[in-house]
Amino acid sequence: MYDKQKTIVVAADHLGMPLKDTVRDYLQELGYRVDDLGVNADDPVDYPDVGAALAERVAAGDYERGILVCGTGAGMAIVANKVPGVRAVCVADPYTAERAVASNNAQVITMGSQITGPSVARKLVDIWLDSEFQGGRSAPKVGKIDALDEKYHREA
Repeated sequence: MYDKQKTIVVAADHLGMPLKDTVRDYLQELGYRVDDLGVNADDPVDYPDVGAALAERVAAGDYERGILVCGTGAGMAIVANKVPGVRAVCVADPYTAERAVASNNAQVITMGSQITGPSVARKLVDIWLDSEFQGGRSAPKVGKIDALDEKYHREA
């Protein structure tokens, strides 16, 4: 189980804001500390701006885990994965939520407010937080992902 003494960061675009707020409130009810990077208004915002801000904070080591929400979760996952050192997985089902950490050691999950309801989102967050990286055969695979980050970060 993820340590409740550590802070989880959340963020969303305008489409994801209601689900982000639900997830934030749920995490706080569970006793987690949560930093909310926004958005907190219905004004349109481009998801790459929000997703990059959260992913950069995770990559810098400010946070170990983060949750991003947009309409589908796909765009936020793409953005977060562009930031070297971040592994993000779009989750919409329990198995993917569990394997995001167990197999991929993902620090960030993304969800889609247009496809994931509040009760399912809470369950996916529970599963993600209860999961731990299993290492084993997954460790060298995650190592290869990290090597790709390093390779393309150096070339940039």
